[in-house]
Amino acid sequence: MTSATNQSDETTVLVVDDEQDIADLYSTWLEESYAVRTAYGAGEALEKADEAVDVVLLDRQMPEMTGDEMLERVRERELNCRVVMVTAVDPDFDIVDMPFDDYLTKPVMLDELCDAVERMRTREGYDEKMQDFFALSAK
Repeated sequence: MTSATNQSDETTVLVVDDEQDIADLYSTWLEESYAVRTAYGAGEALEKADEAVDVVLLDRQMPEMTGDEMLERVRERELNCRVVMVTAVDPDFDIVDMPFDDYLTKPVMLDELCDAVERMRTREGYDEKMQDFFALSAK
């Protein structure tokens, strides 16, 4: 399920989850308001991640490559996007140094997901120090 037919000036969200039903559900929830790309693994997600992507919703536990590893690759490519980890793993001290912008613990409801995307859209206009502040406060 990939929908990039929405207006080009809309926010583009990349949904990444190896559980196809979850990825499809999140995409369905978001596609009325955003241009949505869906990937069922990190490899596919890296192919779909480009400069047009504004927000990545990233599962942390995936079989071929973890969300942590994919996050590092996204940052190495210097893509200008916000990353929200969406996972069943409760946050621990290991996340403090990870370069993501927000963290949601599954199960995630529609309003939580939409609120997270809107927070990321708002942060796009912030300078680097403000973005760092909000990323740290999410941890």
